[in-house]
Amino acid sequence: MQVPPSKELIPFIKHYLFLESKGNDLRKLRLFSDGNMAMVFSFKSNLINGSKNNGLSELLPSSFLYGQISAFKDVYLLNETDLIIVVFQPSGINQLMGIPAGGLRDNIIPIEYLFGKQGWELYEKLAGAFVIQEKLRLLNRFFAGLAERRVCRDDSLIKASVSFIIKNGGLISSRQLVKLTGYTERHIERKFSESIGINPRKFGNIIKLHHFLRQLKTEPSDKRLTAFAYEAGYTDQSHLIKEFKKITGMTPGTYINKADKLTVNFVKFIPRKMPTV
Repeated sequence: MQVPPSKELIPFIKHYLFLESKGNDLRKLRLFSDGNMAMVFSFKSNLINGSKNNGLSELLPSSFLYGQISAFKDVYLLNETDLIIVVFQPSGINQLMGIPAGGLRDNIIPIEYLFGKQGWELYEKLAGAFVIQEKLRLLNRFFAGLAERRVCRDDSLIKASVSFIIKNGGLISSRQLVKLTGYTERHIERKFSESIGINPRKFGNIIKLHHFLRQLKTEPSDKRLTAFAYEAGYTDQSHLIKEFKKITGMTPGTYINKADKLTVNFVKFIPRKMPTV
């Protein structure tokens, strides 16, 4: 279930996701970038990170923040699914907490490292809440407290740029952003790294992919791939497949035929075996 935050938190938080499912089977969850950072609360069982470069896996913290991801991530879950995911606006973490987003890229930070006792208490209260309305109240109150204490920053450049990129489906150039904002390309890239965690080109590519996915949702058919690819700004179907696999780790056809999508960028697979922790 996707639920919006309270009105005063909309500049920082895109939405909350409440994901629950029964069963004790092993599941592989494929996560790929949507241009946002997020905070995850996992109850009942811990997620297992199966995307370590050394081939090993690790047990993830029960609550953590993850920054922009450069490539898709696979996490595993055994037992029931009970997750709360706080999806921030592209620059929401930086604006709400003052943390440079570039330093969070591809990192997983336990909540207690960020908030100490407050973070652990929030987790405990959420774990003890049995209805979504109560969980929502706890989350809104916690983040509203952060918003009240935040140091105001001028984010007009980022807001204008992000809005322009999304409006144009990711099809933008550095020259267009320079003309739009009046700042140099180097300054814009520095601000994007600080506020969002990736440069404008990479952010634009992610937005372009999700623009394609929105088109695909209207008519999920392999026959329309070429037409949708052109409409989204890809030169041809092979270009689409290459870019799609780079970000998601799967082909568009595989994505279309996956019935079990927890969210647009969070897909459930049946794994071949349990990862080694």
